[in-house]
Amino acid sequence: MILLFGANGQLGCELAGLASARDIRLRALSHAQADIASRQAVLDAIGDAKPSLVVNAAAYTAVDKAETEIEEAARANTIGPAVLAEACAGGRLPLIHISTDYVFDGTKPCAYVETDPVAPLGVYGRTKAAGEEAIRARHAEHLIIRTSWVYGAHGRNLLKTALKLAAERDELRFVSDQRGCPTSTLDIAAAILHIAPRLQAKDATWGTYHFAGAGATTWFSFVSRIVAVQAKLTGRRPSVRPITTAEFPTPARRPMNSELDSSLFAERFGFRARPWQTTVESTVRALLSDPADAVA
Repeated sequence: MILLFGANGQLGCELAGLASARDIRLRALSHAQADIASRQAVLDAIGDAKPSLVVNAAAYTAVDKAETEIEEAARANTIGPAVLAEACAGGRLPLIHISTDYVFDGTKPCAYVETDPVAPLGVYGRTKAAGEEAIRARHAEHLIIRTSWVYGAHGRNLLKTALKLAAERDELRFVSDQRGCPTSTLDIAAAILHIAPRLQAKDATWGTYHFAGAGATTWFSFVSRIVAVQAKLTGRRPSVRPITTAEFPTPARRPMNSELDSSLFAERFGFRARPWQTTVESTVRALLSDPADAVA
């Protein structure tokens, strides 16, 4: 049995659905059902499910709001992982925790590897980095998976926003000087289910890994690809114009380079994410076949 926290997030929804499709036993709990920052709620959930693996996909992900909602971000991203790690250590349960490229400052000229020092730029990144450290300090049998530019059919993400804008506007403007690896929630979910049996058997090299979509691009090129795919299906062909980060100021600073090197995960576990262009096409086609999901 896999116990999943964060069932209502975009990754949580994807993971629960994929496990169901593959007939894998998984119990998914939302924040309302189990607040990971509550020790008693976590212990009760573990006691009820009796899992052999715990997955934490719960997080505070509103990057800009985090600059003012510091306590809320810290509760979900730092306190919650610490509580989970202590509970899993007490129950001798392996823990998978999802983290982010935002633990880095984006100044490295090439892809980040797991041993690069963290230097988050904002509250979101700082609370996620602190959550990683809390897990390392409390529980040896953990896998921290850092990923980047996550999108999929569920929840809120840039791909779905781009589809909505493409249906409403004749011109879209997106930043062209920030670089990263768009990563499909379906690929992350598949990776988790791929490694789960090894973790449940305690046959794994514990620690921190990067897992992101194959290939790096800019937000401008990412959205251009989304718009091109949807144009084949809708006939809508808005223009996409590149802009600089300076032209689109936000409350929180973003890393200029979010590219993650995922080769260690592939070497250790024999699994890679697909090229981002491939998953963008399949996700757009899936969403446009069900318009209700595209705007959810």
